[in-house]
Amino acid sequence: MIKDYDADKRLREAYDFCIVGAGPAGITLALRLAGAGWSVALLEGGGREYTPRSQALYKCTSTGLEVFAAEDRLRYLGGTSNHWAGRCRPFTSADFAVPPPVEMPGWPIPYAEIERYLPGAMEIVDLPQGAEFKAVNPGLNGGEFEADRFLLSPPTRFAQKYATALDETPGLDVFINCNCVDLLFDPDAGKLKAVQVSDYEGKRQPVAARNFILATGAIENARQLLNSKSLAQAGVVTPDGLVGRCFMEHLNIDMGTFILRSGEGTDPRQYFTTDAFVAQYQAGRGNVLASVLADVQTYGRTAEVKHFLENLACDMGVASKIEFVAKFSCPGDGVISTLIEQFPNVHSRISLLDEQDELGVAKVNVNWVLSDSDRHTIKCIGSELAKQFAEMGLGFVKLNDFVYDTSLPLKMSPHAHHMGTTRMAASAKDGVVDTNCKVFGTENLYVAGSSVFATGGASNPTMPLLQFALRLADHLNQKMHSATGAAA
Repeated sequence: MIKDYDADKRLREAYDFCIVGAGPAGITLALRLAGAGWSVALLEGGGREYTPRSQALYKCTSTGLEVFAAEDRLRYLGGTSNHWAGRCRPFTSADFAVPPPVEMPGWPIPYAEIERYLPGAMEIVDLPQGAEFKAVNPGLNGGEFEADRFLLSPPTRFAQKYATALDETPGLDVFINCNCVDLLFDPDAGKLKAVQVSDYEGKRQPVAARNFILATGAIENARQLLNSKSLAQAGVVTPDGLVGRCFMEHLNIDMGTFILRSGEGTDPRQYFTTDAFVAQYQAGRGNVLASVLADVQTYGRTAEVKHFLENLACDMGVASKIEFVAKFSCPGDGVISTLIEQFPNVHSRISLLDEQDELGVAKVNVNWVLSDSDRHTIKCIGSELAKQFAEMGLGFVKLNDFVYDTSLPLKMSPHAHHMGTTRMAASAKDGVVDTNCKVFGTENLYVAGSSVFATGGASNPTMPLLQFALRLADHLNQKMHSATGAAA
């Protein structure tokens, strides 16, 4: 049942599972676990609709590159699926098998661990079973770029699609306007004993459960862990640890412009780097979209953000940022936009500030920075694209200077694909969660969503994070059955 925590604060004495965050990952986990017969509390800090007060709690400062966290993530029931663009492309086995060319390791599990959950994730986002991830244009010769293969979800709006299930599934209590403000850890038991929640007037109480899952996005998942004094006192979260580090985004680089050869047509062309390209250049992966200017409508998630911001009137003091996202003009016959992989980098991180928000939770700063390896990837993708366009007689590409001169500052924008701040690893030395998404040093605290991504690849993260959510639901269901069976 969906309850407004402002008006109804009646909690069970304890739940089997408490899930913080009701976006795609949280809703998926809640329905799977409650459907298996367990009692579940799903806590959402926002309401049923957007409100400036809730959204303002996403505000953070930024150093390095600007992430626009309070503008492109959404803090109400359904989370950022409320303006998701719907683009779906799965990870590949190479994403998991090829380690990044940096100090941090790649995935500690094989791709097969999530591949089997692809049909389930496709069903969740309303893609036809067995549908082929298909290309809309031919690839480029030479082995550097194949045609990008993807599908488009309607897109699925989770709060709307699953409204009846959230309200009627037995054993599931959904609380909106219920903000997690602390994680209460018992060091003797090695377990989280409760999460402290608050309404918007500051009235607090604990929610007890046997297991807890953070599913609030890459910035907020890290913020919750960093904010917990009891986790810090127990040494689970440490200043030199990896909680909040390795923040990754997909890079939308202003590559430059192109002129098509006469007769080539004006349909947008989409390309994806091949495994051969990655191996040859020791570079990351990337998607490239070449669009003739007359057809350009801001790409992917940015299009949805643009539409959302243009039609939203709220007093949040973000006029300059709205103008940045919503207005642009591009010279030339065509423009090139990208979705490029960023490698894990410990200096790209979330950290606490001394200032607190209105609910008493420490605010954060996002220091989003790129490495030399990221600039190398951008340079290789841009240079090879220009070369292939010319060699195939498609036209001519004029790259911006900063693409091939890595000493110049980049012109780019984010994709709102926040990843990596609670990365999965084989040990606490290299990550925050283990191969089952459990926080190292705890027995019952888990993390869901793209914050567990060890590498980001160049695939939109929504469908892969659902594959991980389904895998986590299976693991937790088996864990509970084992525990109850042993107790019996």
